[in-house]
Amino acid sequence: MRRFAIFICLLICTYAQLLGQSGIAHPVEVDYPINLKKVKLYGGIGYATAMLVLSQAWYAENGLEHFKFFNDNAEWLQVDKLGHTYGTYHLSRINFELLRRTELSDNKALIWGSLLSTALFLPIEILDGFSPDYGFSYGDMIANAAGSGIFYFQQKAWNEQRIKLKFSFQPSNLSHLRPETLGSNFPERLLKDYNGQNYWFSVDVHAFAKESNWPKWINLTLGYGAHQMIFARNHENEAAGFNNYRQYYLGIDFDLSHIQTSSRFLKTVLFLTDFIRLPAPTLQLSQGKVTGHILYF
Repeated sequence: MRRFAIFICLLICTYAQLLGQSGIAHPVEVDYPINLKKVKLYGGIGYATAMLVLSQAWYAENGLEHFKFFNDNAEWLQVDKLGHTYGTYHLSRINFELLRRTELSDNKALIWGSLLSTALFLPIEILDGFSPDYGFSYGDMIANAAGSGIFYFQQKAWNEQRIKLKFSFQPSNLSHLRPETLGSNFPERLLKDYNGQNYWFSVDVHAFAKESNWPKWINLTLGYGAHQMIFARNHENEAAGFNNYRQYYLGIDFDLSHIQTSSRFLKTVLFLTDFIRLPAPTLQLSQGKVTGHILYF
């Protein structure tokens, strides 16, 4: 997951240059056409750069060995798997919005954008399979495909995203116990400390009840996270005296994509804001107890 997170951050940074040029906003109108060759060029450069950085950072030191599989589905109470799903979901969104601004039809842009989002990460899993420290994880591949699928089927059925995947992070008080695994500074903890990561399914209530008076900009959201995870697996945490547990959330979310603006910069900012869940009132269920938060991120 950590390799995946760095890789997708590099890709998104590259694609953000094209987003700014294309003026992405709410996916209804295509006002700023861009050249397909430019998308391929920027995307190719970004992908090659990301793979080079990743290979040097993770695989160069220990080299490669024979290919093997690795079942990590029980690790980190599946928070890492949701991270994979979240990543490919948003990469599918970006790919689709870029490709539909070329000469491709919306249907072809949707198909290629979704397929590419999963296919781009296949080399990472293959390299993991040859790495002495990891292995090919079919669970990661399923999670990757799930993210692309969630985007594809919503766009196909409704021509919009009524359920958006979002991310939030709160620094935990555990990272200092294993800084080499959970991070020694904020950027590292943001990627590595699963105790602080939450993933949300933000539901556009108005889209499902268009005749109602429900405000367009307020969504209902379901969230998931976990805590007390010093190690990846349950028995390791228990042996160290930690009782890891799951956390479930119910709250509201603010959908800023409905804000209308003619500014390309603000359109891009609003599009990227859809990546995160903003602080809002939330109910938390964990360890059999319900806790209310006036503002929870």
